[in-house]
Amino acid sequence: MLWLQSFVSLLFLQDAVCTLNTLQTNASSLEQVRRERSHPQLQLQAMRGFLERAGLTVEELDHLNIIHVTGTKGKGSTCAFTEQILRSYGFRTGFYSSPHLVQVRERIRINGQPIGKELFTKYFWQVYGHLDETKDAHGGTMPAYFRFLTILAFHVFLQEKVDLAVIEVGIGGAYDCTNIIRRPWVCGISSLGIDHTQILGDTIEKIAWQKGGIFKPGVPAFTVRQPEDALATLRGRAKEIKCPLQVCPELDDYQTDCGPLRLGLAGQHQHSNASLALQLSHTWLQKRCLPDKSFPSTSVENFALLKAASFKPSPIMVKGLADTEWPGRNQTLKHGAVTYFLDGAHTMRSMQACVQWFRETAAQHERNASGPVARVLLFNATGERDSAAMLKALVPCHFDFAVFCPNITEAIASCNADQQNFNVSVENMLTRCLDNERSWRLHNSLGDDKGTQLFIKGSLPLVPEKRPDTLVFPCILSALQWITQGRDSVLADPTKRVFPVKPSVMAKAAPLCEVAEIHVLVTGSLHLVGGVLKHLDPATSK
Repeated sequence: MLWLQSFVSLLFLQDAVCTLNTLQTNASSLEQVRRERSHPQLQLQAMRGFLERAGLTVEELDHLNIIHVTGTKGKGSTCAFTEQILRSYGFRTGFYSSPHLVQVRERIRINGQPIGKELFTKYFWQVYGHLDETKDAHGGTMPAYFRFLTILAFHVFLQEKVDLAVIEVGIGGAYDCTNIIRRPWVCGISSLGIDHTQILGDTIEKIAWQKGGIFKPGVPAFTVRQPEDALATLRGRAKEIKCPLQVCPELDDYQTDCGPLRLGLAGQHQHSNASLALQLSHTWLQKRCLPDKSFPSTSVENFALLKAASFKPSPIMVKGLADTEWPGRNQTLKHGAVTYFLDGAHTMRSMQACVQWFRETAAQHERNASGPVARVLLFNATGERDSAAMLKALVPCHFDFAVFCPNITEAIASCNADQQNFNVSVENMLTRCLDNERSWRLHNSLGDDKGTQLFIKGSLPLVPEKRPDTLVFPCILSALQWITQGRDSVLADPTKRVFPVKPSVMAKAAPLCEVAEIHVLVTGSLHLVGGVLKHLDPATSK
């Protein structure tokens, strides 16, 4: 009977996720989003209304002891470090992040683990039921996808009685739906850069203004080192809001008995995220343990931008930093002769950091290889992002092959509602991939001719026949199976079916069969990385 219970539970979960996906395309939701783009201050007003319709109040959120984090690059990693540190102290943690890699339940975590299937289903229908019952009295409106998940996260954390909640901002800060939080215990801003320009603005100052919108009067805030113009804007926002803002020290400034701090997340850029996490967790612990001394004075003279003091991290903090895991960010997976380097970099600054990490890490793996190695790039980018610039940054990695595919896990799909995106057509996805392939060719034809840059040509099903000399695979699985050439047993599962590949395309893969190892960098999109992880680590789908 256990199998029957499990099957029924899965059906209820899939029903919940499919219902959630309707909020991606709900006409009233989309119209509301379009209207609010012109009047962003309406977003928080609408969010409060949906929160109340779901049976919650902003006053209840005050009891979640929230750490609120925004930024362009590294905010998720900062949250992961912070959550791990405080969980290591024995606190029951909630963690809300986005996007998810494989399953939507990853966005809402209790004690570091995605919320269970049964709990997700139960709490989903509780919140959805309240909203659905009240929609007729509110013009038929339902919250859009991210807004609903934010409400659901708050509901889950309150019901599960967490000691604290680490909340990652979705986009921006000032008008992000997470910013209905009134009284966080501490706020953080990770590295800033240019992204989401249509929503946040096209200059670093405009983006910094939006990010600084999470500041609250008297609530301590920390930021990492920023470009000078961004820092000036953050300082102005902090003074305007009467929020004490401090800049984090370098990670090497923290005194330890065991030499340099070891981080569970790879990459030099993680050092600033770890320093920010130390300041956030330290400040939270001060308020928890010394409530009368936790917040700095809110007198006006204290709003000069100060450098936060370094301190000696406790052994628990040291262990927390070392134990932190954050899949899809500077992650390495070795499957026999195939090694995957996974990083969801999707801005220029994050791509530059990705390139530095990959070149160092891949070189180390190549030194230990038993023979020749082939380097393969698997890339996709979505939205308004400058994929041509990101691809140019990848050229110095000297890939032997470049492969492009949309964020579709399987062309012959088993239902995977968690990764469905109804806001972009398959045709648009494939067109974007063809554009990316064209950019890659252009960058390499203008660059160094040394080395063996092999470009994949031919055509595949689902790719318009009028572009016969480009290779864009129709899905992630077909791309992975072509790249690995049967050398990864996880991908050789006969139940994983893809469209047949033309013999001319298969012939191009001969070098991949001859080398000792294949090294694959997967980057450009967290959704692409998530689709790859779904195939490489089946446990992530359970």
